[in-house]
Amino acid sequence: MQAQAALELTEATQAPGPEMDTIRRQLAKRLADVICIPESQLAPQERHMAGDVLVELLREADIELRERVAKRLVMLNEAPRTILVILAKHDLQVARHILENSKNLTDSDLIQIARKVSKDHRKVLAQRRNITDAVVDVLVEFLEEDVVETLLQNSGACFSETALQRILRMSRNHHRYVELLIGRVELRPSHGLTMFWWSKPDIRRKILKRFSIARTVLQDSCADLYPRAAASGWADPSVRKALQFIERRQRNRAAMDRSEYEGLENVLETAEIQGLTREITQEISYMAGIKPATGAQILTDKSGEAIAILCKAAGLKRDYVTKIWKALKRATVDVDGNQHPDVDRLIAVYDEISTDKAQTVLRYWNWSLTSSLNADVLRHIKDGVIPREEDYGAAAITAALVFGYKPNPSDS
Repeated sequence: MQAQAALELTEATQAPGPEMDTIRRQLAKRLADVICIPESQLAPQERHMAGDVLVELLREADIELRERVAKRLVMLNEAPRTILVILAKHDLQVARHILENSKNLTDSDLIQIARKVSKDHRKVLAQRRNITDAVVDVLVEFLEEDVVETLLQNSGACFSETALQRILRMSRNHHRYVELLIGRVELRPSHGLTMFWWSKPDIRRKILKRFSIARTVLQDSCADLYPRAAASGWADPSVRKALQFIERRQRNRAAMDRSEYEGLENVLETAEIQGLTREITQEISYMAGIKPATGAQILTDKSGEAIAILCKAAGLKRDYVTKIWKALKRATVDVDGNQHPDVDRLIAVYDEISTDKAQTVLRYWNWSLTSSLNADVLRHIKDGVIPREEDYGAAAITAALVFGYKPNPSDS
């Protein structure tokens, strides 16, 4: 039997030749083979030692060898996480196999990797079959459009409220997010009805279809509280605001009794002739049961779907949509004398939604836009800062996002 050659312990003085390249590849393969041995046949200590040796070997290996090892290790249930993490941070050609498919990496590993790699790596990471909300939170932090869009298209990605709020803010100036968010099951009415204000007409109709609901259960469960709250003089402002949101009646009869216009239809017909002044806008708002700030937001809405909602919720007939459009000095007929396409679009929105569902949307807008408007929130809006939900509530965030929205000129 031929004696095994003694291992030379001195440093090599010449570059390795083709034969050493072959040996390196075979050694890497055999170390990977050892790591691949089932858990029942290999002590964990030996597996980790083999992994440590393989890590050092791969530090000087070419990219093809590293990719081969990555492909081999990625499907193993017992692959050492240390090697997987190192390979996941390598060039994308190597890393993508680990980032996309490795089941051994923990959330802690994925978060560490996400913070240390390139945008292209994070985009691949966003394509994983299942991604927890903790990992999604970190990926969203970088505000990289390609990565966020990939996450939104991934049905296996879970979004926390923190991530959704961050994307919601970004969606004001990146409308592709709006289209993708609408398809997410995590999206709540507060998100959708807030995004409405910077969405395109076709997306607005999708939002209304998804989030305009009847409030029958809410109304039935709270019906007995109205006379009791009235008897107490509506002393609790938060109770009053909540019950106003739930209430069935939309028009404010007390405001109509006080008004010189003697009814909502009358003031709108005046507006059709004279145009919308600040005073008339306030009158319309009070009679329609909403605050002037909400009314101004609706009546200055360039796309106009909110006007259709106001008319339907307040029980106005269809032709009042056209009257308001005319009061805003906007075209109601085209160059051929036919009804303008914008008016056709608003009438379609009016016809598609029921009165009770329109009231839900209108009342939600009124509650979310005005219930938290105090001096601090107004200062945040003026400074362009989104208040913290834990300090001011969800309605304050909606108000800041909507009232602080400044559309890009290209969106006009």
